[in-house]
Amino acid sequence: MSGLLVMGITFGLQGQTATISGHVLDQADNFPLIGAHISIPELDRRTITDASGFFIISDLPEGEFLLEVSYTGKTTHSESIRTGGQKKELKIRLEDEAQLLTEVSVRAEEEESFGMARLRAVEGVAIYEGKKSEVVVLRDLAANLAANNPRQVYGRVAGLNIWESDGAGLQLGIGGRGLSPNRTANFNTRQNGYDISADALGYPESYYTPPTEALDRIQVVRGAASLQYGTQFGGMLNFVFKKPPADRKISLVTRQTAGSFGFLGSYNQLAGTLADGKFSYFGYYQYKQGDGWRPNSEFQMHNAFASLSWKPSNRWDIGLEMTRMSYLAQQAGGLTDALFERDARASYRERNWFKVDWNLLALTLDYRLSDRTRINIRNFGLLASRRSLGVLAPINVTDFGENRDLIEGTFENMGNETRLLHRYRMGGQDHTFVAGIRLYKGYTTARQGEGNNGSGPDFYFLDPENVGKSDYTFPNTNYAAFAEHIFRLGNKWSLTPGIRYEYIHTQAEGYYNQRVYDAAGNLVAETREEETESRRRDFLLFGLGASWKPSERYEFYANLSQNYRAINFSDLRIDNPNSRIDPNITDERGFTADLGWRTRTGGWLYADVTAFYVAYRDRIGQVLRSGEPPLYNDYRLRTNIADARNLGLELFAEADLWHFIRKQDPDHKLSLFINTSLIDARYINTDDLSILNRKVELVPPVTVRSGLTYRHRDFRTSFIWAYTAEHFTDATNARRTSSAVNGIIPAYQVADLSAAYKWRLLTLEVSCNNLFDARYFTRRAEAYPGPGIIPAEGRSFFVTLGVEL
Repeated sequence: MSGLLVMGITFGLQGQTATISGHVLDQADNFPLIGAHISIPELDRRTITDASGFFIISDLPEGEFLLEVSYTGKTTHSESIRTGGQKKELKIRLEDEAQLLTEVSVRAEEEESFGMARLRAVEGVAIYEGKKSEVVVLRDLAANLAANNPRQVYGRVAGLNIWESDGAGLQLGIGGRGLSPNRTANFNTRQNGYDISADALGYPESYYTPPTEALDRIQVVRGAASLQYGTQFGGMLNFVFKKPPADRKISLVTRQTAGSFGFLGSYNQLAGTLADGKFSYFGYYQYKQGDGWRPNSEFQMHNAFASLSWKPSNRWDIGLEMTRMSYLAQQAGGLTDALFERDARASYRERNWFKVDWNLLALTLDYRLSDRTRINIRNFGLLASRRSLGVLAPINVTDFGENRDLIEGTFENMGNETRLLHRYRMGGQDHTFVAGIRLYKGYTTARQGEGNNGSGPDFYFLDPENVGKSDYTFPNTNYAAFAEHIFRLGNKWSLTPGIRYEYIHTQAEGYYNQRVYDAAGNLVAETREEETESRRRDFLLFGLGASWKPSERYEFYANLSQNYRAINFSDLRIDNPNSRIDPNITDERGFTADLGWRTRTGGWLYADVTAFYVAYRDRIGQVLRSGEPPLYNDYRLRTNIADARNLGLELFAEADLWHFIRKQDPDHKLSLFINTSLIDARYINTDDLSILNRKVELVPPVTVRSGLTYRHRDFRTSFIWAYTAEHFTDATNARRTSSAVNGIIPAYQVADLSAAYKWRLLTLEVSCNNLFDARYFTRRAEAYPGPGIIPAEGRSFFVTLGVEL
């Protein structure tokens, strides 16, 4: 990937520091490359070359680091350097990207990955040594980015169950290792390192999903992330935006997409760097609209983002980010099993609507006390709301046009995360220590009552002063502190112990209306019940990771980390005939453990195999119950069902098949990947024989995703096939119910095909989702966008034309 770069590197030591310097030249004419990017990612140090192609980075600690050199239109050079040794002079030049390379190339880790990589041991101010981590590299994918197609974007991430509720990517629903995918609530979901969910403590659902067209990568860290990112079982999901080009004052990207069922998408991006790299900016505006695959499924979305970065010196980085998103979607409602089998595109709800407004603000400060010590401060806040309006009655009950049900939630929260990372050398080895604190305040309101009897998106209560069914406020407070440490035991072994302290205070104050019905189903009495709840808890979580690297190509890793999940008061008083929540529900406790092996071989093979165990005490789940007379409608009860355990195996492997055809032909790449997850999840330790040893709901025992990608210079195409085995939606493992809220999710398989070609400033992308027009569904909803079966979309086509200036 790199050709030759003429670069004289001089190591000058003063005490415990060193300096590197050199020149970056064009191989073709030996001219200096002005504005080439020089970086040492592990130390977060970077600079650019001057008018003579010269660069210098001073005050470096002793050790071995990765040096990366890149320039627009040229191949990227990466090499390992050791500071503090003898003077060295390397003579290497950069070639044009299109040239055939006749010598061995060294590539940055993510560029070898075909679209998948892993996090380094230390990135920024976080430790990932000995952890299961995956990084989706968006620029290496041939995928439908305009529609945020999760099957294509997350196809290489092992162990995910993906819910498909719309074909436009308005909401992301993924869960890993047997956890519910509902609005990705079991991941700590972040954008550029800070929280973006409704209320990370009291209501951790994500109604906002960043557009993949704006992303550089997506980072996924599994259960061991609980010590650095919170107590959840699922792990951490972080959307990392693209960086402004360091060598251009202004750059423009515009992408216009048209697709089936009236889909129109527009993505427009402006970015650049000013004042010799001291100021940079990045922003975009995205618009989507469509009619949907089913009737009554129209939507319209606006999303805007702006970030400013200022580097007053080499030690300071200050950033400000603002996000604004809103969308309005009509919801076609659910289907019963019989209706789905008759016509999966049918809709029997035309008065259901959903509206979301999301506003995020973040201020970040990064200060390098020295090249060994770094402080990072993240301040973030959210002002948001979600409103649902429609008919919550089971889908087998006719909508007679009465007043609709309106549920309104508002979210106001703010937080601070401060971290200190320090490197030091002892016993001839480099060790790393990170510690941090988290201060978080959340304030959620939830109201439910009668809306009007119309059919349009009229989100107002008939009686705003007395909404009717419930009116609550939910203040939440969270203080936390953590520490992790990498101890290097020689050149091959490392241990990473960690600890986290949590203080959680959740509260609820408000009222709900208690209703009594007669045998004929008529309302005979209604009383208002005032309610105040307050729960405080504090505890310690521990974890330990280990890594053994017998060579540069192979690594064995293991970790064990305790987990905790607090209940959400905001769920407790929603009046829904299809579901109920046990008022005595309690928090979950447990742990996750990984044992894995991964390899990267010669740039043509990447593999990661992981065995995992997830243990729960008092796992919160859903169990089927029969309703009261006279209707006896089945409903889901959300409660602490029993202890549970999830035991599984995740396998990911990707190989460049072209390596076996012609080893010295980098213009071509034919990669094949396979991603398989096997999970056995059972309820244990319970006296309820209807649940004992039953399968845990929402856990596919087998998922397989496989894909073939071909690249030839500026052309790439990808075919992805996915299979998900049959699984259940409640703890009793019911196979079919009259309301369709509970029952099996039948096994399904679906395929996607995408292609992209870049010519100079233009890019053309085409995609076919659900290539073989399969009829399937991934979820049964007890509320919006149901209730009932939510069909996945059939075959659809998309065309995107992009221009980059």
